Amino acid sequence: MMEFSRWKIWMVIIATVFGILYSLPNFLPQTMREAMGRYYLPSQVLNLGLDLQGGSYLLLEVDTDALAREKTANLTEDVRSTLRQKSINFSGLAATSEAVNVRITDAAQFETALTELQRLPQPLPKNPSIRDINVVRGDNQTISLKFTTDGRRADAASAVDTSIEIVRRRVDSLGTKEPTILRQGANRIVVQAPGESDPEQLKRVIGQTAKLTFQMVDETISPADAQAGRVPPGSELLVSENPGEPYLVVKKRVLVSGDNLTSASVGTDQYNRPAIDFRFDGQGARKFGDATAQNIGKRFAIILDGKIVSAPTIQSAITGGSGQITGTFSTQEASELVNVLKGGALPAPLKVEEQKTVGAELGADSVAKGQFSTLIAFISVVIFMILAYGFLFGGISVAALLVNLTLLVAGMSVTQATLTLPGIAGLILTLAMAVDANVLIYERMRDEAAAGRSVIGALDAGFSRAIETILDANITTLGAALIMFAFGAGPVRGFAWTLSLGVITSVFSAVFVTQILLVWWYRTARPKKLPI
Repeated sequence: MMEFSRWKIWMVIIATVFGILYSLPNFLPQTMREAMGRYYLPSQVLNLGLDLQGGSYLLLEVDTDALAREKTANLTEDVRSTLRQKSINFSGLAATSEAVNVRITDAAQFETALTELQRLPQPLPKNPSIRDINVVRGDNQTISLKFTTDGRRADAASAVDTSIEIVRRRVDSLGTKEPTILRQGANRIVVQAPGESDPEQLKRVIGQTAKLTFQMVDETISPADAQAGRVPPGSELLVSENPGEPYLVVKKRVLVSGDNLTSASVGTDQYNRPAIDFRFDGQGARKFGDATAQNIGKRFAIILDGKIVSAPTIQSAITGGSGQITGTFSTQEASELVNVLKGGALPAPLKVEEQKTVGAELGADSVAKGQFSTLIAFISVVIFMILAYGFLFGGISVAALLVNLTLLVAGMSVTQATLTLPGIAGLILTLAMAVDANVLIYERMRDEAAAGRSVIGALDAGFSRAIETILDANITTLGAALIMFAFGAGPVRGFAWTLSLGVITSVFSAVFVTQILLVWWYRTARPKKLPI
């Protein structure tokens, strides 16, 4: 173990230089970091978490009940559309929370209707052997389309996964650096946005469903009759943002949805007011072109989150796949709407269950306290090691500790880890654990020297016989940290990541740095007695 290997020397030198280069930007002003970046030098710094930098915290719940209601309504329209396309007479089309029921009035068409409706169920993406809907033959020529439990559960899980990705894209569009977005429980999402001082804007951007649809206006009935409750089947009464038309009746059938959008940007209308320019993909462009070609002279409604934004008259077929949404937008509202449209529509509404704001001053106070705690911990370790093992061996352990701290900060900067207040606790714990390996080595050396071994024999035995214990203790700690990182959330993951990096750097510094320094001392001093 006390072999003076050149590869060990070069490894320690390269690692130390690497640590200094990548940790240095954390102690330099912004202008110098930008200059280093221009010369391809390391310029990345530690990201401070919500509790250190300040920012906003939201706990969101995905409204899976609304998702179930929407799917039930969509299935009802699919049943109506399927039967009408095949000219099958039906009555009593109604939906419950668990199923959609319909009665086929002509017994001769019952089997045909059953065959057509059996095409509606879809296999579950992760379990194709199970369908999301069971089509059941009922009494008195009725057919029931019942939602399966597995289907409902798969829809809810998919909605949460999709919502997390969409929320992430929306938060990124605000310029928030290193947001933390995690699932909590079955249908909740935790959003931590460091540096975001306006939680209301965060709520607006995140919480907007941004469900964009294009549907035909039903001109067979007036809004007044619809408000009186005489809405025809297959249509619905919606609120309009046009003050001259506070309500409009639209057909429930969606011509094109926002799922086919490829781009959205802020533009201006003919009156130089803020508007939203959009473009469809190939499939959306074909649907939009066909729909407008078949309905020239009629009105279609542009609906966003259940509210009619505008309802222009189709003058000619729109085949280019692009268009414009006009309305009473401010520039900020149009910009926020573009961001959420780019991020995609949420599959279900999000409800804010909890909201917290951490002020920048409170974050700065936490940083100051963390720095002070780390300094106290470092000084305490230095004093202990020097009192216990003298200036030589204690000083060597302190030198290894400094290398360890440098490598740890560099590692967190390179990986762009987010440092939280618990992460600082992990940093302090790492300082204590780093010298723990030195204590094991030194105590083994003492025992060997007391047993009559020579200096070189005691040094060699101290490393060779303590290494197993060091690895065993640190691998156990690393395993616990990885479990916390895998199953924890937010600050717990920050603590686990800091602790994991600290375990790796502390083993490196305690074994290699300490060994090389002791070998160098032995080769230089040639002592006759172990001064420990």
